[in-house]
Amino acid sequence: MNVVTLSQWQFAATAMFHWIFVPLTLGLSILTAWMETKYVTTGDVMWLRMTKFWGKLFLINFALGVVTGISMEFQFGLNWSEFSRYVGDISGAPLAIEATVAFFLESVFIGVWIFGWNKLSKKAHALSIWLTAIATNVSALVILLVNGWMQHPVGYVLRNNRAEMSDFVAILTNPYGLIKFGHTLTSGYVLAAFVIMGVSAWHLLRNNETAFFKRSFKMAATFALVSSLLVVLTGDFHSVDIAKTQPTKFAAMESVWETTRGASFNLLMVPDVSQERNSIEMLRIPKMLSFLAFKDVNAEIKGLKDFPKELRPPIAPTYYSYRVMAVLGIFILLVSLASVIMCRKQNFTDHRGFLTLMVFAIPAPYLAQQLGWLVAEIGRQPWIVYGVMKTSDAVSKSISTTQVVLSLIGFTVLYGLLGAIDIYLLVKYAKKGPDNDLSNIINVQGRG
Repeated sequence: MNVVTLSQWQFAATAMFHWIFVPLTLGLSILTAWMETKYVTTGDVMWLRMTKFWGKLFLINFALGVVTGISMEFQFGLNWSEFSRYVGDISGAPLAIEATVAFFLESVFIGVWIFGWNKLSKKAHALSIWLTAIATNVSALVILLVNGWMQHPVGYVLRNNRAEMSDFVAILTNPYGLIKFGHTLTSGYVLAAFVIMGVSAWHLLRNNETAFFKRSFKMAATFALVSSLLVVLTGDFHSVDIAKTQPTKFAAMESVWETTRGASFNLLMVPDVSQERNSIEMLRIPKMLSFLAFKDVNAEIKGLKDFPKELRPPIAPTYYSYRVMAVLGIFILLVSLASVIMCRKQNFTDHRGFLTLMVFAIPAPYLAQQLGWLVAEIGRQPWIVYGVMKTSDAVSKSISTTQVVLSLIGFTVLYGLLGAIDIYLLVKYAKKGPDNDLSNIINVQGRG
């Protein structure tokens, strides 16, 4: 492999590992803040116990997310210095805002939340976790706006052999980035809800703290259903935007080779990814693909043959990642709906088969999100900034193959160790269950 391919593998490995922690952080931050708010407003100690228990899992996950995210930023200077030089005027400002505002706020207030249990009033302490959650979600917004610009560049001019910012507002309001943020954020909420439901189901199968985990499960089930519906809605918006701004990616997602008006949507088919023929259709809905892409049954869908081979993304990984992601999305939505329905039954904890399903369903949102990122990043190739800069032109000129191989091995070993530690801690404290004696916190906060 050459330096470009190895650098792509390295960034993909670190980014995908980092993304294991980010969506759970996004979702658990909001849910933890909601639980503590319920404790403040109702005085019900059960909500305090829930805050402490799920908040502990949030903190473990947050710590690993911070550590793994830092290494990604170093790669922009080490492996991708030509990219940084060419578009640094554009990506630098949002990333600086993320580091000096959002990350600073979440780091400060998460410290206040951790160490302020016996020092702050209930309202002040709840405010600290809300500020942490808001800052965490704002941090994700800024990062995704940068990625959205790379997918659909706006508000720039090419001058002095580099891209320079001409309209900061256009970058902040880039529809691609905002839709991507909405889709990513809500999918993180789904993931957090599934983790809570899965852990709760595990305890309910063992009759551990039944009242505690029934309440946790019911809260997460409602959150999962609302969030999964929003994922479907934002996903539709996202597909429409991709069809308009990245026609090569859209054609690869659907394995469309010939330009077609009134294109059908294939529910089941065998895609042809090498012979440049339209896929073998097995079950199709006439004109549905044109409608889904442009809300017009007679709209034209550009085929891959309309684009030079060197500008087409890898077809097979883009197509299959998208299809599996969509199937998982349907599964997640149906499971979320079933969870809400089951929670309406007084004896839903007696349905052991359903609870077992919820335990094994925990990985589904993780896998769906990773596949979604594969579609987004592989489908963008051969561009690192779509239509502006190719990936092959973005890699550092001075870096050697040996250096990338050694750093890739180092990252793999280090991240493997961190992953093992994270899984061990999450499983340990998830199985341990909630604390019973919180009288010290209650007494101190009661006086605040």
